[in-house]
Amino acid sequence: MGLYFFQVAGPAPGELLNPTITAVAGLEAGHYTDLQNATGCTVILCRQGAVGGVDVRGGSPGTRETDLLRPVHRVDRVHAILLGGGSAFGLDAAGGVVRYLEENGIGIEAGPALVPIVSGAILFDLGLINHRVRPGPEEGYKACLAAVSDAMAEGCVGAGTGATVAKGGGRQRSIKSGIGSASLKLPNGPTVSAVVAVNAYGGIVDYRTGRLVAGPRRDDGQGFEDPVGLLLNQGPGEDGQELANTTIGVVATDANLTREEANYLARISHDGLALTIRPCHTIRDGDTMFALATGHIGDAEHARQPVDLTALGAAGVEVTALAVLRAVETATGLGGLPSIGELGGALSS
Repeated sequence: MGLYFFQVAGPAPGELLNPTITAVAGLEAGHYTDLQNATGCTVILCRQGAVGGVDVRGGSPGTRETDLLRPVHRVDRVHAILLGGGSAFGLDAAGGVVRYLEENGIGIEAGPALVPIVSGAILFDLGLINHRVRPGPEEGYKACLAAVSDAMAEGCVGAGTGATVAKGGGRQRSIKSGIGSASLKLPNGPTVSAVVAVNAYGGIVDYRTGRLVAGPRRDDGQGFEDPVGLLLNQGPGEDGQELANTTIGVVATDANLTREEANYLARISHDGLALTIRPCHTIRDGDTMFALATGHIGDAEHARQPVDLTALGAAGVEVTALAVLRAVETATGLGGLPSIGELGGALSS
């Protein structure tokens, strides 16, 4: 398991001191967290700009400024990614990120103005405690003020504050989730990292062992139902969970990528979701993964070398899958829903 870097009590030789998204040079991460109302938002800042990509799947997405990131469109740099709770209302938080960036002189020149490019996606957390409180511009601005290049906090913070998983048996049998991150450094130079807020309809499987680590809780409280088996045998249930899901995240690297390559990285990172979330990309989810390439790889020799997209894509899948596992492993109970840690479950690193 030499390339898997969880946050443990002290790194082994060769491991990254910062095993989160901010291990990628040029990125900062900040959260706004409202535990009282079970919502929040997370911002990934790239003050000097990064080449961006995106891939949106599932039947119920909520996004902002995604078309700009796709190939052939004119703008090829992004300055921040906003991940938020609050469903469609939470997209307003990106306005606070735009304001923060403009105040700090960050954006693309457009005539007399600097226009920050902020893409974003939201998840549905309205039903956990208070559906009338959602992240807005002030909360997005506060997330920017909190952004640092240190290791990112995980669990029930930011966009993961109100996240839940395993909703095939109804909300009352679901599991508390959160936001997680993971990072690795490839032998040929680039660092690849991911951050994922996991609010999936499906359950969570540890793809390294095949073990179900979070599924709909059984009525007797003894373990989990198989989320796919439950769906196939009993149907999806009727408790208003049709739009109450979505997993959103960012995969990033310090390698130099074109926009087409960044979009490839975003696209293949969904394989990491599919490795760990069962079922994945359902009509009840709006799964969205962004990609950022800062080009800040520190080694000049490696910076001149062509990027091996096969290795980079494989790394993107791994860190995305590990970030999903981190999201459920680091979560704590909230709104009457337990986490896997409180149910006696644990993931070994």
